[in-house]
Amino acid sequence: MTAVTTDADLAEAPATDDGGRRGVRRFGTIALAAAVVVGLLLGYAGGLLTPTLARPGENSVEAGFARDMTTHHAQAVAMGLMAFQQGQDPEVRQIGGDIATGQQGEIGTMQTWLRLWKLDPTGDQPPMAWMSDGAGLVKDGLMPGMATPDEMKRLRAAQGREFDLLFLQLMIRHHLGGVHMIQGVLDEGHDKDVLLVAQTMKNTQQKDLTNLQAALKRLGG
Repeated sequence: MTAVTTDADLAEAPATDDGGRRGVRRFGTIALAAAVVVGLLLGYAGGLLTPTLARPGENSVEAGFARDMTTHHAQAVAMGLMAFQQGQDPEVRQIGGDIATGQQGEIGTMQTWLRLWKLDPTGDQPPMAWMSDGAGLVKDGLMPGMATPDEMKRLRAAQGREFDLLFLQLMIRHHLGGVHMIQGVLDEGHDKDVLLVAQTMKNTQQKDLTNLQAALKRLGG
């Protein structure tokens, strides 16, 4: 969410004669911020529908997935907001906005699960401990597909076509890692409601991957 507020100084920028594009982008950023908030609230509401009669435990696959995927999604939301704000290509901006709003809503759902299960947002297990082959998937403390701090720094500094290509490349890798994690809970989890949401997440990310790869090909990346 903090990525949205960094555009406050954009609202104070002087008007230009570029047909109002700066004003349109500012309005779009405000609209996206509102959409992210709505997505989060809807995610919380969706999470409340999960029955609590048989709650997953502290070290369950479901709890580990909810905690780790929240962290994984948070980076995707940050990258998506950057794409919406900094992207040069209209499709890149649209994809970024869609990912930010969609995954923020899913964060709300997963955090609601943890509260309903009477579990803390973070546990004492290392990342990916809930997945049978999870330990080997963690690289330099990062879960599958996640961008490194240096890559995030490069993305923030990039502009124009360079930004668009780097965003697409990083997000494709991020989604591939996310799909692998989702498949882990589908294979090893037991909670029917969690499995239903996870399958929806997987379908969405696979559709995103198709669009991301097509955009990267179109831009010559």
